[in-house]
Amino acid sequence: MSVETLYSETVSRAPAGFLFIRRIHLKLMALGLGIVVLFALALAWGSVNIPLDEVVRVLTTGEASKPSWVSIVMKVRLPKAITAILAGAALSVSGLVMQTFFRNPLAGPYILGISSGASLGVGLVVLAGGATSGLVIGVGLGGDFLLAAAASIGAALALGIVLIAARRVENSLTLLVLGVMFGSFTSAIVSLLMYFSAPERVQTYIQWTFGSFSTVTTSQLVPLAAGVIAGLILTGGLAKSLNALLLGEEYARTMGLSVGRVRLLIVTGTALLAGTVTAFCGPVGFIGTAVPHLCRAMFNSSDHRILLPACGLMGACVGLGAALIAELPGSSVILPLNAVTALLGAPVVMFVLMRQRQLHKAFGG
Repeated sequence: MSVETLYSETVSRAPAGFLFIRRIHLKLMALGLGIVVLFALALAWGSVNIPLDEVVRVLTTGEASKPSWVSIVMKVRLPKAITAILAGAALSVSGLVMQTFFRNPLAGPYILGISSGASLGVGLVVLAGGATSGLVIGVGLGGDFLLAAAASIGAALALGIVLIAARRVENSLTLLVLGVMFGSFTSAIVSLLMYFSAPERVQTYIQWTFGSFSTVTTSQLVPLAAGVIAGLILTGGLAKSLNALLLGEEYARTMGLSVGRVRLLIVTGTALLAGTVTAFCGPVGFIGTAVPHLCRAMFNSSDHRILLPACGLMGACVGLGAALIAELPGSSVILPLNAVTALLGAPVVMFVLMRQRQLHKAFGG
């Protein structure tokens, strides 16, 4: 039996027929419409509310009734909204892939230690002292490439370690434990750096860990978008393999799936998505864990042909929604992004834990 046959058996669990396909398309269109609405609100709402017709005028002609509105929309809110879309989609898709790969409903995009590597890179720059720390503290987080570069290097090193481990380790559970141990090791180093660092440096690092979509500038959008799009394309081509893995690695291997090759592709795609987002936005939590469960419940399917685009669209909606809530429209107060995502995501995860029977079925049980 080939992988295609195995894939067909997995997909056959979902309801068949024209009505089911039509409902799927309608739900995907609804998510797409949600992105458009939230994107418009993200450009219009904030500490200064701008009428929607003025937002459209700024986007189409580059002019507005008040010159300051052009700068607000084009230089502040547009990059933030695009970042929220890219980050939400990337974290949600990578979270889905990790949950399927490890067959663990609580797995997320950072489970392999990519975020920990990025945090260590930032910690070494901000907390270790020297001229670079003074530069970061003096310039601030906004618009500074230094933190993004440090996080990128840390995430890349973590990716290298994980890829080496993935080639040597046959069992996915062992790879999972190695990722958790690597995260604990790097967290210990960061804790020591924080303990011996000056308070202002610790404050700068803590501010980075809060996560933010608003620190990404227009010039930073290009590498961010390139990394996310590349990761989405890579993971998008793994739908059949992910469906096969729902039945377990051993069974999928006997059916002709090259588990080792698929493991490398999964790890590379996830690391690219999670690492890119962490480098530019900080360690944004809960979106990658919660959104896949929302999609499974909304579409009543474990077929990754459906779940991958659904997670991308719903993740973009959640990212935009979190950015809107964090901004507190009409107020100058900006909430920590991770606090907002936790408030949205934690109830979802708790609800999931109370539905173990449904989860067992969704993960191939």
